[in-house]
Amino acid sequence: MTVPGLRERKKQRTRDALTRVALELFTTQGYERTTVDEIVDAVEVSQRTFFRYFSSKEEVAFAVQQMVEERFVHALGQRPPDEAPLDAMRNAVLCAWDTIGEAIAEVVPVELHLRTYRMIESTPALLAVHLRRSTEMEETIAGIIAAREGLDVDEDPRPRIAVAAFSGVMRVTGQMWGRGTDQSLEAIRALTEEYLDHLGPALAPRWRNPAGERTAP
Repeated sequence: MTVPGLRERKKQRTRDALTRVALELFTTQGYERTTVDEIVDAVEVSQRTFFRYFSSKEEVAFAVQQMVEERFVHALGQRPPDEAPLDAMRNAVLCAWDTIGEAIAEVVPVELHLRTYRMIESTPALLAVHLRRSTEMEETIAGIIAAREGLDVDEDPRPRIAVAAFSGVMRVTGQMWGRGTDQSLEAIRALTEEYLDHLGPALAPRWRNPAGERTAP
């Protein structure tokens, strides 16, 4: 592995500092109320420097989330080819959660990232962007799944349907975690695993047995 040079390390430190300060300001005083001037003043750099790393406030708001998503895509690409599509996605996201804490902590405190997630969910302008990004991510994942299965994603609907089901579980997981009292990384990882385990039973033809009793989840 190539070791970054001094120039690259300095650039990364500046980017990380801008990200950390921006997310702290967004989560404490609100995304809409925070200006680029406030961010650069806190880091003691110019606006020109900010825009060298980020095209907008929106981009920096999703900077860590982008890293998390890239981690998942990479993990999915490493799954054994004989795994079924839903198993591959499930194992990829759980593997990503097992290591993502350290990666996040290199940029911002994990607690700040989790606060940012909740802030995005409660900020209409950012929530709209989040939904658009989720749709784009679903297309990326569907393409990966189709390639794994030797399918044409535009001819066979199954990759998009499988990814839509998986993504729906992930969205519900995030919402339920945000409403809970345990806001730790461990909690969202455990909830992710639990809810993904319910995906198969939720797709069963019926939820009641012939006697009219509900089957156990």
